[in-house]
Amino acid sequence: MKVPYVNLPSRYLNIKKEILTKIDEVLSGGKYILGDYVEKFEQKFADYCGVKCAVGVNSGTDALVLALKAYGIGNGDEVITAPNSFLASASCIALTGAKPVFVDVREDFNIEPDLIETAITSKTKAIIPVHLTGKPADMDKINKIAQKYNLKVIEDAAQAFGAKYRDNYTGNLGNVGCFSFHVLKNLHCYGDGGMITTNDENVYNHLLKARNHGLSGRCECDFWSVNSRLDAVQAAILSVKMNYIDSWIERKRKIASYYNENLKEIVGVPLEKGHEKQVYTTFMIKCKNKNELQKYLLDNGVDSKIHYEVPIHLMKAGLQEGYKLEDFPVTEKLSKEILSLPIYPELTDEQVDYVVSK
Repeated sequence: MKVPYVNLPSRYLNIKKEILTKIDEVLSGGKYILGDYVEKFEQKFADYCGVKCAVGVNSGTDALVLALKAYGIGNGDEVITAPNSFLASASCIALTGAKPVFVDVREDFNIEPDLIETAITSKTKAIIPVHLTGKPADMDKINKIAQKYNLKVIEDAAQAFGAKYRDNYTGNLGNVGCFSFHVLKNLHCYGDGGMITTNDENVYNHLLKARNHGLSGRCECDFWSVNSRLDAVQAAILSVKMNYIDSWIERKRKIASYYNENLKEIVGVPLEKGHEKQVYTTFMIKCKNKNELQKYLLDNGVDSKIHYEVPIHLMKAGLQEGYKLEDFPVTEKLSKEILSLPIYPELTDEQVDYVVSK
């Protein structure tokens, strides 16, 4: 049996007619940049997350950069985040001119709140917790620390659309939430896209300009900014997929539950606490012989991926910030153990059982 790590065409084929109809509707209407389709999707997204406002941008990375800049974070500032994420969690900080300051993680892959205070200095302006794999970070502790030191909390929720923490959705757990619509995310478009959520209307109004060159009107620029608009075609596609997102998430959660129950005596599996709802954008197991296991699985038709094998602080860019080996022992240990198994709604029960058997 063959079990690919992802199977994007299968999801498209299931909703092909709806997608093509919506694309034709946009193209026939002639409004391709911003406009009604983007605004309707933003409102739909905000309502889902339980926030007042949402601003569509052209990537999850831009979402993080623009969110930081909305709070005036830049040269000379510091922002705390985790070193075991996709590099954009840190590069977005550097792109504002600020310094990424790393804090080690827990065994559940998310930032360890008990270490955050030791990393705070007079230059610290914000914390970016990463909800890695679709598991919410420990937001109670993070928000408590942020309030104590008057710091902003910017959620990197790129992998966590639809996840919940104490009955609130990600994107509504800090000052702003930043999402990616990259093709490997639970809610994805056909290319790149991103979203910023907030309950702060001042930040919202700033972001509406910031994503569009700083323009306040056709002929007036209030401040220099970038072109980071979400295209109308992608917004329309995402609006269609929003109608299916809950069923897709529940299917992935069912697969994850089966993996957990049947693999927990063999490898390390993710644990879900009672106040969490994980969405399993990836299903990462921990094992001491990941390379051998990956090869064995592939030899038997099962594709898997190795994630975060080089932690951000040990990449060339991270080393240039002054970090070194053994700075973050849990992150470095996990980088030697993580293997991601196939998990997507279109997997059949037979394929899931086959993965477990191998």
